Amino acid sequence: MAYPKVLANIEKHVSLTENEKNFLLSQFESKEVAKKKYILQAGDNCRYFNFVDKGAFRAYYLSKEGKESTIMFAISDWWITDMHCFINEQPAMLHIQAIEHSSIVRLPKERLDLLFEEIPKFERFFRVIMQNAYTREQLRVLENLSLTAEERYNNFLSKYPQIVAHVTQKQIATYLGITPEFLSAIRAGKGKS
Repeated sequence: MAYPKVLANIEKHVSLTENEKNFLLSQFESKEVAKKKYILQAGDNCRYFNFVDKGAFRAYYLSKEGKESTIMFAISDWWITDMHCFINEQPAMLHIQAIEHSSIVRLPKERLDLLFEEIPKFERFFRVIMQNAYTREQLRVLENLSLTAEERYNNFLSKYPQIVAHVTQKQIATYLGITPEFLSAIRAGKGKS
């Protein structure tokens, strides 16, 4: 089956021969996901590295007290999983839920390992994805330590304008680590840092 978006995403970082492309694509599975349905829940076996073909997802952590903290969003042409648990083959710590009707192209862990062996260039692609994710998360931690909530919100809007159309204000608030009410005050120009 052809997955043109996932192939274009991969080829942003590595060039593949026709045989490599065909083998690579044969390792993926597609899945439709209804709005509010989960592709992963905490405690599940985290088996898949997911590419968002269309739609949007949210990965969040749910505390023992029931508080949600959004870890990341993923929209079309982005990858999402509980990376720590995927790499280390551990039960998931995160919930990953469709924000809207979506479709994913997913790669099981055992097939990822096979791709590393059969197409060494794919390991470079995965390394680039990991470097980008690590960099993004490090910058997010630094922003959380050094910026006001209003500055973090404005940075979110400027960095991820394409996400804003898919998510609720409550979901943005849980990503920023503030209450929805405080975000409303910021949006109304009344927020205090």
